[in-house]
Amino acid sequence: MGQIVILSGPVGAGKSTVARELIAASGEGTAYIEGDTFWSFIAKPATGQSYPKAFTMIMRAMTATARHFERDGYEVLLDFSIPPWYLEAISKLLQGKSFSYVVLRPSEEVCAARAAARPEGTIADYEPYAELYRAFDGMERHTLADDAATPAAMAARMREGLRAGAFVIEPAPQADRQAPRFPSSNRDFD
Repeated sequence: MGQIVILSGPVGAGKSTVARELIAASGEGTAYIEGDTFWSFIAKPATGQSYPKAFTMIMRAMTATARHFERDGYEVLLDFSIPPWYLEAISKLLQGKSFSYVVLRPSEEVCAARAAARPEGTIADYEPYAELYRAFDGMERHTLADDAATPAAMAARMREGLRAGAFVIEPAPQADRQAPRFPSSNRDFD
């Protein structure tokens, strides 16, 4: 069996750049799921479909795809801004399989500047962006934060932490599967 690694963090954290470094250093049997690609699958949103509903649908599709690759022995790197409040749903979708959750989180100023300069869609409205940045508060055990580190250095730190099991999220015991185990939000996205 392979493993699933979720590389998360706010927009502008450097997830895709670090992912490229990880992939370059990985052996065979690596699958890369870049979450922004899944947004392009929606050619025309369904009438009345809200952003939260589409976001949840896309995360379910990415997680299901990751699970199929993992079952076939791949190390799966899922690159997307998956907030902590969605981890419980991911755990349920993975049906008791543990996974690793790594948050890249440079300072808010660095992330906001990078997000504003993104060629593939800028983030112009800062207030919702600041809310997304704060969504990762409380995840220090899973967070790599360094404004000055190169992508290669961050990838090396991440690989070291993965080898040591530092970022693993274990599923709840069967009897506890209904109990919340992860940070949650007041939002109802399931």
